[in-house]
Amino acid sequence: MQRYKTSSVVVFLFLLVLICACVPIPNLQNTTANLFSVPVTQPPIPMPTLDQATNEELFTSLYERINPGVVDVRVQTTDQENEQGSGFVYDQKGNIVTNYHVIENAQSIEVDFADGLRAEGKLIGKDLDSDIAVIHVDVPSEVLKPLHLGNSNAVKVGQAVVAIGNPFGLSGTMTMGIVSARGRVLESLHQSPDGGYFSSADLIQTDAAINPGNSGGPLLNLHGEVIGINRAIRTTATNQLGTPINSGIGFAIPVDIVKKVIPALIEKGYFDYPYLGISSRDNLFIQDLKVLEVPANTVGVYVLEVTSGGPADKAGLKGANRRTTNQSLPAGGDWIIAINGQRLNTYSNLLSSLVIQYNAGDTITLTILRNGQEMQLPLTLGKRPS
Repeated sequence: MQRYKTSSVVVFLFLLVLICACVPIPNLQNTTANLFSVPVTQPPIPMPTLDQATNEELFTSLYERINPGVVDVRVQTTDQENEQGSGFVYDQKGNIVTNYHVIENAQSIEVDFADGLRAEGKLIGKDLDSDIAVIHVDVPSEVLKPLHLGNSNAVKVGQAVVAIGNPFGLSGTMTMGIVSARGRVLESLHQSPDGGYFSSADLIQTDAAINPGNSGGPLLNLHGEVIGINRAIRTTATNQLGTPINSGIGFAIPVDIVKKVIPALIEKGYFDYPYLGISSRDNLFIQDLKVLEVPANTVGVYVLEVTSGGPADKAGLKGANRRTTNQSLPAGGDWIIAINGQRLNTYSNLLSSLVIQYNAGDTITLTILRNGQEMQLPLTLGKRPS
């Protein structure tokens, strides 16, 4: 997994043009092949035509409206390296949103606006779990063009999206793609008490071109609403300088989490995540379920481990406790199948529900499966350990 801020380097781009040849199909109407019966098929449904001028106007007007609210975040690190990412204007008080990993080693921060204005930035809040940071700049209010935050819960796979940012230092670059998937899970930058890392959930996957330097920039729908903050790419490809390059798999922090986290970062510099105190694993196969000795149609969140002294432990939730033929998958753990009656399919569902709908200190009711029996378990959410 590659996060995608970039150093100030010169990048040479090579363009490979692929030319496809079309070979005409000969007319077989008068050949002996017609002695055989040919099945009658329905004619293909014509694809809708696209009005090129209308679509061009849509994208050009969107860019002209949004780009003034997108900024270039330049960082000089404690090692005297120059690095770069993206960000966007959150409000007219001078608050700028970016990724935490863009500025995590910053000795100084500079924010460059689309009109050429440059300002020093001051870090006022950070959240390692969602990889979000808020920078404050002191600039005239007329320079600040806040972007409108949309609703990531309404985002659908297949809808068109655009990303605007500064890939490879190329300021004000817009790329287009679609939402490829929802509900992805990545490791956060926040280390857990057991030495691992907490998880960030419900990320939006997109094939819009995202490259080093896009970090912290907005992912937008075609209404110009921010639906996510571009965070990372998954790739095995690098350029001649060893910099990771786009593979068509990018991830953005959903804006519904952003809307909950940012006000807390501005007010007090941090956000208290609701904490359950379990570890789990998604993508269990039928063979895994056989190893766990549960029905093949079992759906929910399998509890691998329960953190000692955590909210789940206090509530009586049980982790796996029995060896199986798969050394990495012990049996005997509870299955969480609902929170307050809301059904859960995956670990990502659980994490996003907790963050978006609940707060530390809330009491919830978990519906669990234990030894094939459904049970109700009240639980009071804690705060993620710092």
